[in-house]
Amino acid sequence: MTEQPYPADPPELRRSLSVLDGVAVAASSTAATTSIGIGLGVTAGVVGLHLPAIMLLAFLPVLGIAGAYSRLNRVEPNAGNGYVWVGRSLNPWLGFTVGWVNIVATVAFLAYTTAVTGSAMLQLAGEAGLHRVGSLALDAGSTAQTTAVGIVVLVAVTLTAVTGIRTAARLQTGLLVFEYVVLLGFCGYGIVAGPHPFSLSWFDPFAIPSASALAQGLLLSVFCYWGFEAAFSVNEEVRDPRDASRAGLITLVTMLGLFLLGSVAFQRVLSERELAGHGAEGLAFFGDRLAAQPWAALPLVALMFSAVASLQAGVIPTARGMFAMSRDRTLGPVWSRVSTRYGTPAAGTLLIGALATVVAALALVIPRLADMIMATVNAVGIVVAVSYALTALAAAARFRSLLRKDWRQGVRAVVLPALSALALLGLGGYLGWSFYTSADHFEVSADNGWFLLTTPLVMIASGFVAAAWAKYVRRSPYFRTGEGTDADAPQLLTTPN
Repeated sequence: MTEQPYPADPPELRRSLSVLDGVAVAASSTAATTSIGIGLGVTAGVVGLHLPAIMLLAFLPVLGIAGAYSRLNRVEPNAGNGYVWVGRSLNPWLGFTVGWVNIVATVAFLAYTTAVTGSAMLQLAGEAGLHRVGSLALDAGSTAQTTAVGIVVLVAVTLTAVTGIRTAARLQTGLLVFEYVVLLGFCGYGIVAGPHPFSLSWFDPFAIPSASALAQGLLLSVFCYWGFEAAFSVNEEVRDPRDASRAGLITLVTMLGLFLLGSVAFQRVLSERELAGHGAEGLAFFGDRLAAQPWAALPLVALMFSAVASLQAGVIPTARGMFAMSRDRTLGPVWSRVSTRYGTPAAGTLLIGALATVVAALALVIPRLADMIMATVNAVGIVVAVSYALTALAAAARFRSLLRKDWRQGVRAVVLPALSALALLGLGGYLGWSFYTSADHFEVSADNGWFLLTTPLVMIASGFVAAAWAKYVRRSPYFRTGEGTDADAPQLLTTPN
């Protein structure tokens, strides 16, 4: 008898997480310290001294998206989340595309975070007086050196993720506590002691220089919020699926508070030129302005911890999403193999780590870390906006009957997600057009518009190629209006419980 490539009854993941564990996974995936330490500088280069305004403005559509995730999760908790919900409510091709772009975006994010982790470690080495190893001068801005160091860390956190999500959540909780204590302490002190006067214009979105700057700033800010939905990727491993919704919303509101605190503190301490000019070393520069060594190194240690935690948090939900896709035979059987010892998709977790390592190595075509960060953040920001928008439209389609039955519920379940989706799609389209019109030739460069536009388009187009393979070669039942989606999922409902 030959062995079946796919199990007749897909194995189940082990339920062991509490709502606090879900918050730890989602908060680590969002990586507030990394977003503040690096993302604020990148965003300030676009919108100037209006970081609080852009963070508040970006929160509104993301909150609508979070509401859509939460409501959909109530009626159909599933590790595949957007991939499952969009496939059933809109179209299997679009559903597969959501699952696919989340995979490729996270792999790109892991490659970027790998380099950020290496940069933080090299900066710490410099603070400790280690500037050379043999004849090699250590450079925290070198993509090659930061990637090499970061890959070692990526391998370690991937192995930890294999041993069980409970172990990973405990590690992330410890790292988060340290990060947030340091972040709150330094940002609080920066708001009080910063030399630059506070201005209400920082909160005025109409003062942002141009419409294209507003669009790019919003998508960069959406990227900063990206990751709260990791809580929904582990909802088959929490004791109560409603805990995933609570964890996602708690994380999102917490991120808003931290981003507003961080943006005001950075603008009180640093000038616009200093904010935009320090890239991956922004948090270290901020710490040096507020304290002497060794205290000034604490924000850098927090950045390193945040990057390590987000590496692990990126591996975990991606492996779960691919586990769900493998159960539906849209991906190969290797992704749905669950370790009998740990109760996790061990093989898939290791493969995700390996893929991220390969992509991190490919990113070496962009020699400077700051340029690589800008290119990655722009590309991922666009595909995340597409994924979020399609998931919100799925919620609007699924709960549309509520508009006739209860208009208040209908506004929350249908109108707000639909408006959020249209806002993100409009922003992504406008930004893509601005990239297209900003250049007249293609060049692998972070300031070349055609390159910045081509990268997300390739990510999305590759999803349709993979979907065609799943439908016509693998003959996945998922493409029969999503009916192959996880046989153990709850019955599709038209109204939430």
